[in-house]
Amino acid sequence: MRTVYTRTISILLISAVLLSSCGAASSAAPAQESAAQEAVEAPAQENEAQDAAEVSAQENAEQDAAEAPAQENSASATTAAAAAADEGLRDLYAMETYDTVPEELLEWHDDVDYGTIDEDVEYYSATAGDNKYCNVLLPAGYDESQEYPVLYMIHGWGGSYDSHVYDGSDLQILYGNMLSEGLAVPMIIVGVDMYTDPLADKDSKSEEEMRLSYDKTVDDIGLDLMPFIEEKYSVKTGRLNTAVTGVSQGATTSLATGFKWQSKIAYIASLAPDPGVIPTPYYAGTYWNWPIFDDFTIESPETMPRYIYLTVGTEDPWNVDVTAYYGEVMDKNGIPNQNDLVEGYGHDGEFWSLGHYNFLQKIFLD
Repeated sequence: MRTVYTRTISILLISAVLLSSCGAASSAAPAQESAAQEAVEAPAQENEAQDAAEVSAQENAEQDAAEAPAQENSASATTAAAAAADEGLRDLYAMETYDTVPEELLEWHDDVDYGTIDEDVEYYSATAGDNKYCNVLLPAGYDESQEYPVLYMIHGWGGSYDSHVYDGSDLQILYGNMLSEGLAVPMIIVGVDMYTDPLADKDSKSEEEMRLSYDKTVDDIGLDLMPFIEEKYSVKTGRLNTAVTGVSQGATTSLATGFKWQSKIAYIASLAPDPGVIPTPYYAGTYWNWPIFDDFTIESPETMPRYIYLTVGTEDPWNVDVTAYYGEVMDKNGIPNQNDLVEGYGHDGEFWSLGHYNFLQKIFLD
């Protein structure tokens, strides 16, 4: 298996250079051809050249006007990157991303401490109008006298808070092994439940109603769950100490949550996201494509996400195109992101482990 492509914001710069070179070549060619023509054709050619120049100037003016918002956002991205460099933060986009997980990291080892799981932790969600539940993974050696960053993990369609965070789960084993090997830092991992309505109504919800309930998770995390976790556990607060990730429909929610609460969350992973974060051409007219936002926007250079990780496998039956589309829109808007298409992977647990492996290595390092 190999990564088919890895795209970050730097592609914009490469494209600009190529476009500039092509423009120079295309403008030189007419001049050379004109010199080779008979003198009798010169007046007509001069008129044609003048017309072409006027059209070109008009097109350039229109293009400049259209590109102005993206250029402003790109300037914000550059400012944020420069500020991060001034603060001594490392370039996470320059760090290596892998297309396989070492087998030993996926296996249970008796000599490794995998931390503890607080199961069925109950909290009141004003967003849901009812109590909700989460599972909380405390890292090996958890000490209340220390403070820990927090990763919020969001399940896919039909799952729940215990889909990925439970005793003996793939995520617990992978993270515990990575922590033991020094490949990740100590952190708290919270299994989020996307159902965000009164629990008594859950079984009667249609799929359309369930999608709307899932979308409320964006507010539940920022308004209800994060304050609860920060009060109950020994948490290192602040956006540079907070991350969100999700798979499938949960990846849609994680992306929306990261952008909605960009003043609180600096790290965003979205593993094979469904449509529905912003308008897309995919699954138009269905509840899968009800957008949460009109566009990806950044409030200020200070709230630019520290790292955005989008990824999908080539064998994913649903979300290859939409994952690429989200990255392209961010590129256009001047928002740095990493977008990996990985050969051979589908829409399943094997790919979720790969995404977790790559993301866990890059968060909370500064």
